[in-house]
Amino acid sequence: MKRLLRQARRRDFQLLGSGDRGAATIEFVFLGILILVPLFYVAIAIFSVQSSMLGTTQAAREAGRAVVKAPDLATGVQRAQYAVRLALQDQGVKADAVLRFVKSGDSCSTNGPAAPDPGAATLDAGGRFTVCVVLDFDIPGVPSFFEGASKTITAQYEVQVDKLRNSKRRLSGA
Repeated sequence: MKRLLRQARRRDFQLLGSGDRGAATIEFVFLGILILVPLFYVAIAIFSVQSSMLGTTQAAREAGRAVVKAPDLATGVQRAQYAVRLALQDQGVKADAVLRFVKSGDSCSTNGPAAPDPGAATLDAGGRFTVCVVLDFDIPGVPSFFEGASKTITAQYEVQVDKLRNSKRRLSGA
């Protein structure tokens, strides 16, 4: 009797478990791929956009500092262009941004003059102007017809020239 009971239990156990061998592993892998691949793509796209934003902001700040520290405006514009390229490359972003200078308080629209025209930039003591860096970026892995028209990042940095700038030159040049 015990023997028959054991055999019946074995048969029941074999019948219940025999159809699911390895199915949980396959389901786990399949669902994991379905969830993780899009999640990784979204993370990479977000990191790419964030790096473009950080690079553009850093480029505007460094360009403003380069202009203000230059001995003259022409040299300052050249240094600002180099600073923009360097800041964007530092973040791994393509370095084809547009550098603009506008009056303090004005918006960084596409109407402002592009480099090398300094536009509203001035190195007069106490002068103020805004440095604008405009960058078109691409979202990785998305075809251009899906992205839409507005893929532009605009960063601005308000620059104030030191009020003692001219007096420092006179002291150092004397």
